[in-house]
Amino acid sequence: MAADDSLAAWLRLTLIPGVGGETQRSLLKAFGMPGMIFKAGLDALCEVINPVLAERLLTLDVAAEIALALDWAEADGNSILTLADADYPQALLESADPPSLIYLKGRAERLNRQGLAIVGSRTPTPQGEADAFAFAQTLAAAGLSIVSGLALGIDAAAHRGALKADGVTIAVIGTGADRIYPARNRELAHAISAQGAIVSEFSLGTPPLPGNFPRRNRLIAGLSQGCLVVEAAARSGSLITARLAAEAGREVFAIPGSIHSPLAKGCHQLIRQGAKLVESAQDILEELRLFTSTPAPAIEPGPTISAVPESAALLEALGHDPCAIDTLAARAGLTPEALLAMLLQLELEGHVASLPGGRYQRITT
Repeated sequence: MAADDSLAAWLRLTLIPGVGGETQRSLLKAFGMPGMIFKAGLDALCEVINPVLAERLLTLDVAAEIALALDWAEADGNSILTLADADYPQALLESADPPSLIYLKGRAERLNRQGLAIVGSRTPTPQGEADAFAFAQTLAAAGLSIVSGLALGIDAAAHRGALKADGVTIAVIGTGADRIYPARNRELAHAISAQGAIVSEFSLGTPPLPGNFPRRNRLIAGLSQGCLVVEAAARSGSLITARLAAEAGREVFAIPGSIHSPLAKGCHQLIRQGAKLVESAQDILEELRLFTSTPAPAIEPGPTISAVPESAALLEALGHDPCAIDTLAARAGLTPEALLAMLLQLELEGHVASLPGGRYQRITT
């Protein structure tokens, strides 16, 4: 981390409202290190940026915010990395819009490992959640860092899969690094910071504003060599991450789904646009030309199907698409009462999941 006086100048540059990344880079290009920017004087600054911003840059007092950040960075496990720091992630340096500094909880050296972003719906199907977990577990065991956004659903499942493999996972968040959002992922966040890192470009105390999350998506893409979309609706924010990854020359992967599922439409759209269709983690490893002697993790066997012969027949009738109870009853030739009893048993055994709207889906393990 930079020395306190130098870091204070970096913090001052980034804490001035209205002075965004592009303006910061223009100033750094013109004057060098942040300390030189603040010594340049108003006239010199006005030759590079808007006079209103130049005036604000020199006069706005952000000393309290700087002191807060410096104190935060002194706590165990916390750090602030600037563009001038050797530990600043190389992949971000090579991206189109690298933040001037990032707040970090965890292990800075792990930001420079080869990473894969895994993103998707906040409200996935049980199968999508299981897929995200399994792909992340296998890919993390093969040596990839799993990068995601700590959101509910696919993000959280991907982080947990990487942790299950004792691998590295990076969470890029849309709040200040001193906040956890959503709150129910607090325990997961602690595990991530112990085994990987939590990264934010937003100042301490920043709440989860809607506009922050599209911005954080570019860092998810920037820290990764590829991006896997597991489940996404046609207008999902995950598609923003995939687009940013493609624009940065990263590989984009998508898992196909049912033509009837709204959460498959985003993935199918990506595949039509040139994303690689993948059915296994090995597809991704081969595409990224990652060959490793590290064995894939031993996946625990799935639950045993009930000994009742009709259960296997019912699963065949259910197929792999979400299915309404009336449709399934007609397929299986069962009364609704008998069908519901069998579905309850299969759900308890982990073979099916109930979905909103009275539908059921088979879970493939």
